[in-house]
Amino acid sequence: MPTIRPSADLRNNYSEISEFCHKYTEPVFITKNGKGDLAVMSIETFELLTGRKELYNLIDEGLEAADSGNSRSMEDVFTDIRNKINL
Repeated sequence: MPTIRPSADLRNNYSEISEFCHKYTEPVFITKNGKGDLAVMSIETFELLTGRKELYNLIDEGLEAADSGNSRSMEDVFTDIRNKINL
């Protein structure tokens, strides 16, 4: 069940909302005039979500490259990496 709080709580109960966001890896939804306005979360949760999105984007990019025939063997990739490391 999502946590929903009015915008006044963000001002009046900031510490409580901050504690919740750090304890649980989920956002607190802030309403303004009874309608959704913001999602507040800890920096750690934000970084986790953005990192996950970046990973999904890279996976999609790789799958698209493979579908179009633009790919290399794993052995070739690791050989190139080893050569760069051993320069």
